[in-house]
Amino acid sequence: MFASDDVWLGAMVPKRWARRAVTRNAIKRQIYSVSAAPGVALPRAAHVVRLRAGFDRKEFVSATSDKLKGAVRAELQQLLARAARPARPSPERSPVSPPASS
Repeated sequence: MFASDDVWLGAMVPKRWARRAVTRNAIKRQIYSVSAAPGVALPRAAHVVRLRAGFDRKEFVSATSDKLKGAVRAELQQLLARAARPARPSPERSPVSPPASS
């Protein structure tokens, strides 16, 4: 699909889960900074990080709070570590033998 052998990274932060633009932008900045950190070795492919649940505005009052940044970073580090692991090969299936004719 892609002609280059680079790692591509995209970020999707829907308004549904982060209402304020400042929060969406802060989360995207965290995604890009964590993925660019030394020691993160993603496989060469196109990756998309998508926010799938909201951050409670009562718990994370400010979009630039250290608490929100820490929560986002912790989840991203787990996600990127899982993505960097090589895929496990699927178990070999035994070939299906044709039915015996009588």
